Amino acid sequence: MTTLRQVTESERRARLGIRHHLAPSAHATDPVAVAEGVVALHATDPASVYLSALARMPTMPQQDMTAALYDDRTLVRMLGMRRTMFVVPTTFVPVVQHSSSDAVAARLRTRLVKELAAAVDGDVSRWLADVEDAVVEVLRTGGPALAAELSKSEPRLRTQLRFGPADKAYGGPQAITSRVLNLLSAQSRIIRGRPTNGWAGSRYRWEVVESWLPNGLPRMAGPAARAELVRCWLSRFGPGTLADMTWWTGWNQRDTKAALASLDLVEVELNGAIGFLLADDADPVGDTEPWIAFLPALDPTPMGWQGRNWYLPESHRRELFDSNGNIGPSIWADGRIVGGWAQGPAGDVRWRLLEDLGAERADQVGMRAAELTDWHAGVSVIPKFRTPLQHALRGA
Repeated sequence: MTTLRQVTESERRARLGIRHHLAPSAHATDPVAVAEGVVALHATDPASVYLSALARMPTMPQQDMTAALYDDRTLVRMLGMRRTMFVVPTTFVPVVQHSSSDAVAARLRTRLVKELAAAVDGDVSRWLADVEDAVVEVLRTGGPALAAELSKSEPRLRTQLRFGPADKAYGGPQAITSRVLNLLSAQSRIIRGRPTNGWAGSRYRWEVVESWLPNGLPRMAGPAARAELVRCWLSRFGPGTLADMTWWTGWNQRDTKAALASLDLVEVELNGAIGFLLADDADPVGDTEPWIAFLPALDPTPMGWQGRNWYLPESHRRELFDSNGNIGPSIWADGRIVGGWAQGPAGDVRWRLLEDLGAERADQVGMRAAELTDWHAGVSVIPKFRTPLQHALRGA
């Protein structure tokens, strides 16, 4: 019987520090390299894109990320794995689209057609397709536009659906504007462009995909796209288990196993579980230099695996996650989560360690917090999903 190589928790943490550009010797040099280092940047909170990059480029000016997103257009915001918003390198859009977003778009459209049946007469699917085409044409001929501007140009976007009792906060009529725009985005027909309310804002101007991809979206077969996405994940997050990859991609096990089967892999042992590494990345990795990092809410590193015990002590979970499993801002030391942070109303960074790191390292945490306070320049970011520790630190 062949004995599998054991990849220790120490080695996994060293790999994380290097591959995710968190160890000082591995810091990234530009925003595209940051995104490549974690496959895709979580973008549910717009500010997290900037703060995730800052953790990996500690002196990055805000305008560097803004330029990559909206001027150079080397990064693009899109719905992808698990129907989550990501920012990915523009060259990587076809992989995400055809591995994940196509299926997301199909589900969104099926649901919307079903819900529209009570509000639209006749062939609902054809009606929705006409609305989609009309919105794209408005953007193609008129240029970037906000959602409210699009609903004026295409009145059918103001068609209303009714959800729940009218006397409830979640009930009453809702226009389909955002639903249609999200659907078109998932199809990669339109893209979220520059926001009107600053680097931490989400009031986007919509644009046609050709403004980022002049030649349109390259086609990839679904199986090839899924295999490439898994290969990239393993190159940045490996080793990982089948459960890790199934959770991160949001696919079923059949598709995940098929993607793995197409790759040249090595099986390894991860604390009694079977994990996988790319065959050309199977050599042991030594320890890195010590490092400290402040990661924002929903950063791709803590959200990268389903099994988190090797970097997240059980005692820290209640403070750092909300009731739906979303992680808040976290403090890392040498590949482990050791605390959390938040901002006060004036933008000052407040922090708390959940374990004793010693005086010297605590001072390093304090210095990084002061640097982050300066970088925010008075802008106070409140994550969409707030955790117990963040509530306590902010004082609300």
